[in-house]
Amino acid sequence: MRQIKIGNTAETVVERSDYPPARLKEILGKETIAVLGYGVQGRGQSLNMRDNGVNVLIGLRDKSSGWQLAEKDGWVAGKTLFPLEEAAKRGTIIQYLLSDAGQKDFWPKLKPHLTAGKALYFSHGFSIVFSDQTGVVPSKDVDVILVAPKGSGTTVRRHFLEGKGINASFAIHQDATGRAKDRCLACGIAIGSGYLFETTFKKEVVSDLTGERGVLMGAIYGLWLAQYEVLRAHGHSPSEAFNETVEEATQSLYPLIGENGMDWMYANCSTTAQRGALDWFTAFRDVTKPVFEELYRKVEAGDETRRTLEANSRPDYRAQLEKELRAVADSEMWRAGAEVRSLRPERDKK
Repeated sequence: MRQIKIGNTAETVVERSDYPPARLKEILGKETIAVLGYGVQGRGQSLNMRDNGVNVLIGLRDKSSGWQLAEKDGWVAGKTLFPLEEAAKRGTIIQYLLSDAGQKDFWPKLKPHLTAGKALYFSHGFSIVFSDQTGVVPSKDVDVILVAPKGSGTTVRRHFLEGKGINASFAIHQDATGRAKDRCLACGIAIGSGYLFETTFKKEVVSDLTGERGVLMGAIYGLWLAQYEVLRAHGHSPSEAFNETVEEATQSLYPLIGENGMDWMYANCSTTAQRGALDWFTAFRDVTKPVFEELYRKVEAGDETRRTLEANSRPDYRAQLEKELRAVADSEMWRAGAEVRSLRPERDKK
């Protein structure tokens, strides 16, 4: 395992070479991994494990839309595809990948199947850390582990198929068998992680919820929308406002940051762009930092998880979500985006 040091902080990184195929087989060869849920994470992780030769089965609500998708992906009813409780009964490592609200709802039915020696696996610390809201409290005779890919399950799968490996976090909440860490890391490599950093369930969920509401999704869209609206208000066309706000960021500058870092991206832009970025980034930091502080406090206090559980447990949750997403899709900025994306030359090759 590789050691890295950033400033005064030393960290250990687990890489694929630490858990080669022979070691994966040694650790997971006698395990049956039951993946409960076939959303973006459940689908991506289970397909990657299957391709890695792991014994995997899927647990879903019978005849749901996820069930139909799983059958399309080659999971066979009665062999590798079962109702949730039957899958949980059969699994020795249970990957609990239902939605956070779904985990709370199904927990009373799952708990009897968590017999001694099994492992309960999460990809998010939500249910364990905020157990006062979810009721998810495993017994002391099971391992409780976490592997949290730093990206969508779609990316987990795509990177795997491209021979890459996604960055992931791992944590051990409870080691009942003495094998929790090996089980955790073997699963982490089997689902397609290229390298893993150790964390805790608490740090994972607080950082993740802050990031999703912040620069990963909420804040970035808010900043894009603000700039787009200013440009449009001053007479710029929809395509020009979109190109200068989103298209150049996602198609040119962000990939450069991902490849070599912010400093490298700055160094490979015009001197005018460099000067403007260096002069203005502190102003944006100073304005937004209080918002991030407030966001962090609300996440840490459990306010955000409480809102999530309440909203996602409502009978009209799906209809309301579709309404909100449709409003985004129908906004001028993303209608401009659809038109601009349709012009990309690579679309003609599909």
